[in-house]
Amino acid sequence: MPEPAYVSLAGKYAHRIRTGDIPPGSQLPSYAEIARESGVSDIVVRKAIELLQGQGLVRSARRRGIFATDRPMLVRASPERQLEDPEETFRSESKLAVEVDRETADIAAPAGIADAFGIAPGDPIKHVMTRIAEGGQPVSISDTYQPLDAPDVTTAAMLEETVADRLPPALHAEWLHTAPGDLVKQIHQRFIATDGRILMISDISYPRNRYDGFMFRMQLNP
Repeated sequence: MPEPAYVSLAGKYAHRIRTGDIPPGSQLPSYAEIARESGVSDIVVRKAIELLQGQGLVRSARRRGIFATDRPMLVRASPERQLEDPEETFRSESKLAVEVDRETADIAAPAGIADAFGIAPGDPIKHVMTRIAEGGQPVSISDTYQPLDAPDVTTAAMLEETVADRLPPALHAEWLHTAPGDLVKQIHQRFIATDGRILMISDISYPRNRYDGFMFRMQLNP
């Protein structure tokens, strides 16, 4: 879906803050300067700054202006950014090269996954394992499952996401170089259709100390 102008503008400033181009504590240009430089209205700038504040990337000091913070967060704002490719998510956070490796196969549905999809254990489903490295350092790994006859996930009406510190699956621990017994930050996702059918399930693992916080917006199609 097309990206609103304020989301695009916020993304540009988020990238500059995350990569250190705008150092922590630095003051951002005024609303009028941003509007003039970006060729957008004051309303677009205001909404972009509000989005950055919600992400914990900037703070407002009364009568002084807007300043960059040093609080890293994983930000997944839907519908604008929830469905973006992992490459775009990580490129907005770092100047380092991002490498993405995907393995796709049809597999027999494990019992828990089959129950969620309302199919029999062992029925064929699509499985995608995505490994992501940033500057050669592993930063994320995910397992995604989808019934073979499921509609495209962009038709989903709702997204449920659960964030927790968990012991990682063996392949996740191996990729992230997690020591035995150490926890990872894991996001469990369920994309749900208007009729309640689950279209896709994902389990995404990150190093536990990569982000200080997480922010989500859940409604995909109002």
